[in-house]
Amino acid sequence: MRKGIVRATPRTQSSIIVSSDGMDWVLFNASPDLLTQIKSTPPLQPGRAIRDTGIRAVVLMDGQIDHTTGLLMLRENKQPLQIYCTDMVHEDMTTGNPLFMILRHYCGVQWNKLPVNADMEFSIGGIDHLRFTSVALKSKAPPYSPHRDNPHDGDNIGMRITDSRTGKSLFYAPGLGEIEPHVKPFLAAADCVLLDGTFWTDDEMVNLGISPKRAREIGHLPQSGADGMMNVLKPLRASRKILIHINNTNPILDEDSPQHAELTRAGIEVAFDGMAIDL
Repeated sequence: MRKGIVRATPRTQSSIIVSSDGMDWVLFNASPDLLTQIKSTPPLQPGRAIRDTGIRAVVLMDGQIDHTTGLLMLRENKQPLQIYCTDMVHEDMTTGNPLFMILRHYCGVQWNKLPVNADMEFSIGGIDHLRFTSVALKSKAPPYSPHRDNPHDGDNIGMRITDSRTGKSLFYAPGLGEIEPHVKPFLAAADCVLLDGTFWTDDEMVNLGISPKRAREIGHLPQSGADGMMNVLKPLRASRKILIHINNTNPILDEDSPQHAELTRAGIEVAFDGMAIDL
């Protein structure tokens, strides 16, 4: 792509923001590219006061480096950061990768424990009309985690976001290693899905000589194959089916590739910076 021989669009690392009024936002995952993302998103810079921000809260879907490093860029917040995460992620953020401890010396952190009970809705302070439901997903804790090889519920979650005014919902799962039975109802009922698009094949990084690990080993369901993400997405009623959290090895990033064409024929989109979704 840098040589101009591949038709592709550069992307920053995976993150989304959600709002019901366009003024107050929930940030899902704080990527290492967070400053770039904020600068390119005017609603997050309302300018009502010095060092003002439109970010009311941060939800961490897991404790992975690419979803947490950006927290350090929010260290000059005028109030403690309202962070929502599971107890497993909180444990990792205070031990193996103690970002919460570091932030105590700056703005501080107000931890809000996320439930992993699929039947329990919750709200986020300052965010009207939106209801949230977190659900545990099968995956692995980050490499630095003290329990890396001993998975727990809450290491990785999916999130249903519902607008109470319309009843419409989105299901977001940037890390999804397996379609477990309790996850299927969330997928079936959603009006929009934003799902793990990390790899096209299970052996993608192995074949490229980048890593000896396969996609499923590190908690990502590949798109291709009989039980791959494409076949999961095809029967869903959602009006928009979008892949997010795409690794730079994935051939779907090449807009002239057969893999990208296959997604297009199936009505599946590839997320890009600045993508806006209205429900």
